[in-house]
Amino acid sequence: MAVTNVDQDFLLRIESALDQIRPYLEADGGNVRVLEVTDEMILKLELLGACGSCPMSTMTLKAGVEQAVLKAVPEIKAVEAVNVMPTEV
Repeated sequence: MAVTNVDQDFLLRIESALDQIRPYLEADGGNVRVLEVTDEMILKLELLGACGSCPMSTMTLKAGVEQAVLKAVPEIKAVEAVNVMPTEV
């Protein structure tokens, strides 16, 4: 799926930020894919591989992925995954 609602340079900045964290995700058998950037500047990602079923995926998303993106692309307001596993309490 191609992201069509942002320009290519903006998407490259996002991908570059994600590339900084991808080696850590890949080391655990996971990855992320950009799905869209909403009008509210929310980056929507799909968690791939082990990330899609990991109970720690919410923490990884917020503490790792989101922080890397927000630092490199301050226009992004938040990062959300469309397929995060619900955490059990």
